Amino acid sequence: MVLRFKVTALVMCGFLAGCQALPEQANQAPICPEAPVVMCPICPLQECPEPRVLEKIVLRPAAPVPVPARPSTAGELELPIIGVLEFVRVEPSGLTLEAVIDTASEHTIIAARDVRLLEKDGKRYVSYVLVDPASDEQHALEAPLLRRTSAVDAYGNSSRNYIVSMWLTLGDNRARVEVNLSENTEMPYPVVVGRNLLTDVAIVDVSRRHTLEHPAAP
Repeated sequence: MVLRFKVTALVMCGFLAGCQALPEQANQAPICPEAPVVMCPICPLQECPEPRVLEKIVLRPAAPVPVPARPSTAGELELPIIGVLEFVRVEPSGLTLEAVIDTASEHTIIAARDVRLLEKDGKRYVSYVLVDPASDEQHALEAPLLRRTSAVDAYGNSSRNYIVSMWLTLGDNRARVEVNLSENTEMPYPVVVGRNLLTDVAIVDVSRRHTLEHPAAP
């Protein structure tokens, strides 16, 4: 028992090294002194200096790059360049209708209603109605029949359309061309301008629209 007490006392003395026990508090636990405060070895009792500016970069907006103007004519004949959508004046109705320019179509097509074949004095005529999309005003017209044509839609359905002659004005060009009267109600635009009006008249730029002014009345 005596040997074990001595060993324990030595261990406690080594663990409490640096601590002092006050005489009047011999029966109490020893009190350790406070640890000294170590100052920063880099900047003792001083504030770090402000950083120096080595290089100053100023961002300025870049000057706008001028966009070259699009040409208005092209080709050997210096034909006017038109867009994929233009306005066409149709006579004799006097209507100005929006048209899609289709270089793959041979003939010009116009959406019509109540297309009927008539006979007058032994000659065949076609009666039809053109509608103004803006006002829904109807124009009843007649024209001599030139011939019939067969058309096949995307679903394989065939139909016979009538071809008549009309005066069409596209920009500064006015020409009498053959027009296919179509009762297709799914046409997105009332007029499809084909090659019979475009040849030697204009060059089509599909990235443009409505490059021409509305054609004036004759």
